[in-house]
Amino acid sequence: MIEKRQFYINGAWVEAQAGTAHDVIDPSTEEACAVISLGGEADTNAAVAAAKAALPGWMATPVEDRIAALERVYAAYKARAEDLGPAISVEMGAPIDMAKTQQVGAGLWHLKNFITAAKAFPWEAPLGDDTPNDRIIHEAVGVCALITPWNWPMNQITLKVGAALVAGNTMVLKPSEESPLDAMIFAEIMDAADLPPGVFNLVNGDGAGVGSQLSSHPDVDMVSFTGSTRAGRLISIAAADTLKRVHLELGGKGANLVFADADDKAVKRGVLHMMNNTGQSCNAPSRMVVEASRYDAAVEEAAAVASKVTVGPASEEGRHIGPVVNGSQWEKIQALIEKGIAEGARLVAGGPGRPEGFNKGFYVRPTVFADVTNDMTIAQEEIFGPVLSILKFESEEEAVQIANDTPYGLTNYVQSSDPERRQRLARQLRSGMVEMNGESRGAGAPFGGMKMSGNGREGGSWGIHDFVEVKSVSGWAAK
Repeated sequence: MIEKRQFYINGAWVEAQAGTAHDVIDPSTEEACAVISLGGEADTNAAVAAAKAALPGWMATPVEDRIAALERVYAAYKARAEDLGPAISVEMGAPIDMAKTQQVGAGLWHLKNFITAAKAFPWEAPLGDDTPNDRIIHEAVGVCALITPWNWPMNQITLKVGAALVAGNTMVLKPSEESPLDAMIFAEIMDAADLPPGVFNLVNGDGAGVGSQLSSHPDVDMVSFTGSTRAGRLISIAAADTLKRVHLELGGKGANLVFADADDKAVKRGVLHMMNNTGQSCNAPSRMVVEASRYDAAVEEAAAVASKVTVGPASEEGRHIGPVVNGSQWEKIQALIEKGIAEGARLVAGGPGRPEGFNKGFYVRPTVFADVTNDMTIAQEEIFGPVLSILKFESEEEAVQIANDTPYGLTNYVQSSDPERRQRLARQLRSGMVEMNGESRGAGAPFGGMKMSGNGREGGSWGIHDFVEVKSVSGWAAK
């Protein structure tokens, strides 16, 4: 069994001062694959103190040198990519091919985009052409607590660390205790990048322990958190006493609006997008909302596509989906599938229980419900598993009403060949992101939501903006 009991504090690997042992469970087998230490208050305090001591020097480091440091991180990440994939796969269940490409690749993508954005960022600039003696300075927020989830671990770690680092912040990373192994490798990557001691620190822990300690710590200036809306509320409350900045990227319940004039691959694309990462994505298109004239055909096609999605161990190569992350998540998904049946949704694919051939492992049957109405539990709650709900609409206005009738507002999707309709809908949908006709958003595009999906934006220049304070200066000697 892998043992990773140390923390990375002040440029060195150190023993936990108040650590308790925690088994990391392989969701494919339900057996422990590693043991780590969950930190206590002494460990949190030591990491925050290291970050606080390193802050003045790192803030004063010229931006060119900070960009060079991020470039070293990028190079070190590339060198360890082969190690990251297997770690992610075993700890949270992403199939090994998907872990090596999508999961690991996301980190490279974000780090590269931050390097590009930082070189063009207006770190110091005149207020305007008519105010030559006024300067706007963007400087670091300070000591940042970065609390990341298990579902896309490298995606979220790099989105936070890359922006925080190049903006001149120091940081303490608390990865999910469900997926700590890739984060430990990432700490080795940061060590190889030759940063000043204390700029980057890592302490493992759970939300109730290290997470809450960081959120309320008087020497932490900002918390950037990705995870559940429930935990986001608790972090906001804990941070309120010290008035620290809080950035939240939370849950979602994305609507995928499929119009009658959508392309022939729209339904299949939506189902496969929903099932990717075993449905464990906050921006998953979990509600397929289909125009009435295409509804019956869409239901039939969605059921057929889902029935062909295979399930298997994360260690096996191939295009299957793996297990969900743990037993409590599996139980939650099963309860929501049963709730969908009880509330009258029509089950057209999958259903309760493990897929055929599995008697252990946290595997879920790829499931599709039809005839869902937006007042049903499965249409309102984030399931975070491979479960798709299909709803019907009669008019464009009704489609918008259904899409917006949710407490969440992360990503919505539009499938239509009418460009005027697509742009009209993009303005009306209450979400931080809208993706249309299967086209991914571009390099450096901001990621984030509104309503109960959180606040702030991650990625590219938008992500850097979230990690800087704006300072307005008069009397600047203009050249």
